[in-house]
Amino acid sequence: MKVGWLALAVAGLALAARGEVGTTAVPVFQIDFSHPGLSPSQWTLTLRPDGSGHFRSVRGNAAGDGSRSGMQEIEAPDLDRDIQVSTEFAGRVFQTAHHLQLSGAECESHLKVAFQGRKQLRLTGPDGEWSCAYNYAKDKQIQSLGESLVAVAGTIVEGGRLELLLQHDRLGLDKETEYLVEAVGDGRAQQIGAIREILERVADDPAVMERVRKRARALLAEAGPGTRER
Repeated sequence: MKVGWLALAVAGLALAARGEVGTTAVPVFQIDFSHPGLSPSQWTLTLRPDGSGHFRSVRGNAAGDGSRSGMQEIEAPDLDRDIQVSTEFAGRVFQTAHHLQLSGAECESHLKVAFQGRKQLRLTGPDGEWSCAYNYAKDKQIQSLGESLVAVAGTIVEGGRLELLLQHDRLGLDKETEYLVEAVGDGRAQQIGAIREILERVADDPAVMERVRKRARALLAEAGPGTRER
């Protein structure tokens, strides 16, 4: 049933692209995240069933999340760009959100836990609209979904940092790519293919240190096949 629903969603997206149905027939998933103590302090990630989407972030006034011990944190610029994640990842997002829409599960746990950022999830499509907001979710599926989406946002923001460093401080790419490799390894960064373009630029730049280019190539291999010829 879940697979059938996803197939219909993808088919609807293809029809909409040809102008045969209205855009309301195409499911869209969106997460809005806000935390004044982090940088960026607010971001929005929108996805469609084929993995295409958009990311927009606002830095805010915080000086970073303090997660990089011994490392000067490079502030990513405000981002506003189209992105692409894998269809497999998008499929899991939509299947989980659709299941939650049908179950009517409550989002917020109301547990006394540290503030982790406000997450607002929203699914719109042919079955209507579903949304929920939480700091820490009562439902394990919601909590896991939110964590994975935060990790994707982390990847995209990291791509913005790499762009700045490639332009202004190539030496700074050494520590930054080392951090990114570690973040991918422990799950803090997911869907590395979302920043394929900047990784390819780093990997191909002869002015960049070879060990940095090697890390970029390893991350591209982790991302899987793309338009880049290998």
